[in-house]
Amino acid sequence: MKRTHYLLLSLLALALAACAFVWLNREALHIAAGSVSQSLCAAAFVSQVDPDRIFEEEQRPLMSGIAWAVRYTLDRSRREVRSSALILFRARSVYREGLGCTPALGDDPIPATASTDERPAPDAYGPQLNTPSDPALRKALDLAFAEPDPTHPRLTKAVVVLHDGHLIAERYAPGYGPETPIWVHSVTKSVTQALIGILVQQGLLRLDQPAPIAAWASSTYPRHAVTVDQLLRMDSGLPFDETEGPVSPSTHMWFREADTAAYAARIPLAHAPGTAWGYSNLGYALLSKLVGHAAGNGGAEQFAHRELFEPLGMHHSLIETDASGTLLGSGFMYASARDLARFGQLYLDDGVVDGKRILPQGWAAYSRSQTLNTGYGAGFWTNLVNTGSVPVWDAPWGMPQLPKDMFYARGAFGQYVIIVPSEHLVVVRLGLSVQGGGTGIGDATAAIIAALRAKRELAEN
Repeated sequence: MKRTHYLLLSLLALALAACAFVWLNREALHIAAGSVSQSLCAAAFVSQVDPDRIFEEEQRPLMSGIAWAVRYTLDRSRREVRSSALILFRARSVYREGLGCTPALGDDPIPATASTDERPAPDAYGPQLNTPSDPALRKALDLAFAEPDPTHPRLTKAVVVLHDGHLIAERYAPGYGPETPIWVHSVTKSVTQALIGILVQQGLLRLDQPAPIAAWASSTYPRHAVTVDQLLRMDSGLPFDETEGPVSPSTHMWFREADTAAYAARIPLAHAPGTAWGYSNLGYALLSKLVGHAAGNGGAEQFAHRELFEPLGMHHSLIETDASGTLLGSGFMYASARDLARFGQLYLDDGVVDGKRILPQGWAAYSRSQTLNTGYGAGFWTNLVNTGSVPVWDAPWGMPQLPKDMFYARGAFGQYVIIVPSEHLVVVRLGLSVQGGGTGIGDATAAIIAALRAKRELAEN
């Protein structure tokens, strides 16, 4: 009897410990399920790559110790992915043509929204890969795709190089190509910055005005004074929201809230506006709402296509939305590497494409102008600070091996659009460097610059 008694007590203790684990980690389990459904839905229906491969390369390393508890099912007929963590915590993401995947809370329907359901136009650079003949350029691409540490794989998926506006080099991993839309994470913020720039150019917004957010309308609220410029620069006073671990204000917003901007508007300021820098997905959720307001009934995604993607020839790009229809402009854009190179070229050309100005004059200089004493500008990272690192991530501020005038869009796990005005150069790198160890794109870009300078010197002599 005593043995049976001890066994029952042990089982009870294990059950209580399991219940405590689930209760204490319930938010992380919700977020894990949401992350898996959203990522794999887009892998299957937007990027059209193997979702099982993406789970192994991206989601499993991110979830580390709880990956065993996650299950997912892909339903191609319904164009959705359902996932669960420990069965109890469930998520669903639904694909809509031209709009990408949208997180759905439970079985709630996703509101119908006008979509861009036309077949993407062929890429203007043509179907053939541009493989450089210059051995030095090929060696630079080798650097970008190198795997020096098998325990921290870089998993580079695409590299594209534009020089003087011409495509001079590109390379892709197996399964990827010139027309593959890839998740660019926080590079999306720089694209949202461009959409705000278009609204400024059209006279619909001013940088120095208090952000026209309905929940902040009362002049008695400290948040009322936050300007559009401060949201772009991340010195609005909103808290640093991408904290360590899977649970943070940003992950909660993306995977647990149907209206991301409404959630962001409720978050209190951590600092007085303009006094401190803090990485802010919340701020870019609010900027995305401003884009939606300006777009009106046509839809923010239609605005992005009409005013930015189509003029640039970005035919393989989209920004996903939340369930309320607001762009997920803080980090959920899919784009081909060539499309992102075109986006970088827009900033090299100071907002002019095909002779038409779509961004305000001087917008590129504004984008790379320093915020407080950081390495951040206004929607882009700069090379003005090369020492120290970004809080929490331990990520370097800049790239000391590159010219000081370089600025760049950056996204999680190694997404880069590097713009070097003094070299008339754009370099795009996309990949899944989830397990740390860096990407090598700074050294690869330095090698590209050296190759181009050597070629120019040879031609001059």
